[in-house]
Amino acid sequence: MIKRKVILTGSFGVGKTSLFNRFVYSKFDEKYLTTIGVKVDKKSMTVEGKEVTLLLWDIAGEISQDKVPNSYFLESSAIIYVFDLTRPSTYANMEFDLNHLNEKVPGAIVKVVGNKRDLVSDEELQTIMQEVHQMPDIVTSAKTGDNVEQLFIDIAKSLIVDAI
Repeated sequence: MIKRKVILTGSFGVGKTSLFNRFVYSKFDEKYLTTIGVKVDKKSMTVEGKEVTLLLWDIAGEISQDKVPNSYFLESSAIIYVFDLTRPSTYANMEFDLNHLNEKVPGAIVKVVGNKRDLVSDEELQTIMQEVHQMPDIVTSAKTGDNVEQLFIDIAKSLIVDAI
């Protein structure tokens, strides 16, 4: 069995907790509740015939990732950096944030996620993709569940390869 720590991070209100809840509990809540500190849970899954347990850390949103305690990042194998497709301010500092995260957790797998796909049209998505300096690895909707499971399967696959 492979057990790995995965951090969900990004600005306030981008949907980190919603992605976390959709994946772990298969639920979505319209009410916005700010995460204070960190929320931790785990989920096991079988990917490519291997049992993988993801220890998921949903970290409170910070515009400046340097305000997050260093201890949250210890022993992290993967980072999910979430931005809100409907709010350019959440991806304006993405390059800085990603560089900062790569310094804090060198060697960690990093997945960039554009969330709230359900709130943008195909045309708006094309425009957003032209504005974003770092293309997302995947576009999700925590509300509809679109690509949420796939996001975590992709991470688990990467962790399996990394474990070999």
